[in-house]
Amino acid sequence: MASKRISSAKELEQLGRDIASKADPDKRIVSICTMSVCGQSRGSGAIAERFAEEIRRAGLEEKAEVRQTGCQGFCEREPVVIIFPEGFYYVNVEPDDVPEIVSATLSKGELVERLLYTDPTTGERAAKESDIPFYSHQMPIVFGDNRRINPREIDDYIGLGGYGALSKALFQMSPEQVLDEVKKSNLRGRGGGGFPTGRKWETTRNASGETKYVLVNCDEGDPGAYMDRSIMEGNPHSVLEGLLIGAYAIGSHEGFIYVRDEYPLAYDNTIQAVKQAEEYGLIGENILGSGFDFRVSVHRGAGAFVSGESTALMNAIEGRVGEPRMKYIRTAVSGLKGMPTCLNNVETWANVPLIINRGSEWFNSIGTEGSKGTKIFSLVGKVNNTGLVEVPMGMTLRQLVYDIGGGIPQGNKLKAVQTGGPSGGVIPEQYLDTPIDFDELTKLGSMMGSGGMVVMDEDTCMVDTARYFISFCCEESCGQCSPCREGLRMLREILNDICEGKGQEGDIEAIEDIAEVMQDASLCALGGTAANPALTTLKYFRDEYEAHIREQRCPAQACQALTCYYIDPALCTACLICRRNCPTEAIYGEKGIVHWIDQEKCIKCDTCFQVCPPRFSAVRRISGEPLPEPPAPGTRVTREEKG
Repeated sequence: MASKRISSAKELEQLGRDIASKADPDKRIVSICTMSVCGQSRGSGAIAERFAEEIRRAGLEEKAEVRQTGCQGFCEREPVVIIFPEGFYYVNVEPDDVPEIVSATLSKGELVERLLYTDPTTGERAAKESDIPFYSHQMPIVFGDNRRINPREIDDYIGLGGYGALSKALFQMSPEQVLDEVKKSNLRGRGGGGFPTGRKWETTRNASGETKYVLVNCDEGDPGAYMDRSIMEGNPHSVLEGLLIGAYAIGSHEGFIYVRDEYPLAYDNTIQAVKQAEEYGLIGENILGSGFDFRVSVHRGAGAFVSGESTALMNAIEGRVGEPRMKYIRTAVSGLKGMPTCLNNVETWANVPLIINRGSEWFNSIGTEGSKGTKIFSLVGKVNNTGLVEVPMGMTLRQLVYDIGGGIPQGNKLKAVQTGGPSGGVIPEQYLDTPIDFDELTKLGSMMGSGGMVVMDEDTCMVDTARYFISFCCEESCGQCSPCREGLRMLREILNDICEGKGQEGDIEAIEDIAEVMQDASLCALGGTAANPALTTLKYFRDEYEAHIREQRCPAQACQALTCYYIDPALCTACLICRRNCPTEAIYGEKGIVHWIDQEKCIKCDTCFQVCPPRFSAVRRISGEPLPEPPAPGTRVTREEKG
């Protein structure tokens, strides 16, 4: 890191050249994801330490170095190690693998074949990231630098051209030109609503009031979503640069970054990034000698999901309870401290430097007519390849799930994809060829949201899915307005009854009536959209609701109260696996004797079903049918165990 303040655009440019020139093109960089929760949870820190130790031991300090980075996307295969400049890609690396990588790859440039990604369908191995289907269909323009940057080292960012867009904006463009470029890019907010970013900036700029604020929303709390967190963990300077450019265009001199309390690493990395940017003079007074002043504070949230709503977030920054306000006036006109305020989410701000550097025409060349650029999704659930993916707008759900996600585990059939977080909706299999953009998802009753995408297979109950998301929203509602507070509570009670076999005629109509009131009368977007999971599951899977209510049957055999387990005597080999794993000792039988389940002791935990070897599949689930009679005591197995 440089020891002095950068006082001009030329000095910044020269620093970038100096950093780049010092990088030995032949020196191997070992990129390891240690600056993200996913990497840390899989032990990547120990692997980085082992690499440093083995490199020293082999005397390769001049030929190789370790770079600790943020999330690289393929979380399913962590710990991941990428060797640059070749781009060799190793998955599921263990500390004991490190000496072999050092001796083979770092010393000789040879591959360690057993650590390469192996396609589960074809069995083919991929040596480089670009050869892996998970990556080859992506377009990582926002997320791509994560694997090359240590987020705690500002020089890594500057060496790749970082803050060059800020310099261009300050010295080659007027605020009006910056604003016009963002408007022409047709960038829409990535936080969920998809509101045109340039229009929001323009409203804030034109609003009366000498003081204007710019805010970063890093409070994503959707189950399974972690796009914003990973950007703030892995490349916080890209967000800072976007924020600075936005502030310049809007006429703001103060900003806030609101980071969710459950994101301690993102918070720490953001604090470090702000500190380093201040030391370089990229934040503060007379930035780069331009006369533009800007300061930024990092605010740690209190952990409430509803605080991600714009007015609730502003209340929290002001030191009040993080609950929504009435929106008689838009926050762009009267927001934080009653002043004009521009709030965008992390991913939106991170797109801004790219637009300024490459131009609005380039950005418009990506995506669909109404949704430009790329979008980062967290692909989770019943899909083979989970992780963060960045794709151009307009890619279909089918391409995302099958080409990138690798399809459904165990050959199961895809049933639905839930998009948009807990306030989003489920999209059934017949709409898999729908292009992913703001408008097309809305037409199906769902929404883009911040980018959460949960894949569900045939074993997923849609009524139970609606119950899960409604329960989540019920717990996270601030309770300030009765349509949301009472509506969610009533929906949860109805859905609980249906899943427990207590559903009644009229429940479906009650769900629809309650949802209508919530949509029309709730104070904020949480209440207005929280019923979406129930409405979309009803729209596309009404037959499942009717089966639960009228037949006391769960078609997916997932609702515990409506599902029973038994062991098929003709298939049981008395291998004892289910008996050993049963937590309540509800399974009886000995070696060579057919097993059976005591229904009074069975808690329907699904353990026996999960552990029964697929080659036997003796444990069965049934719903809405009478249980077969248990075998006579001492009945011997008729199927021989093999393999």
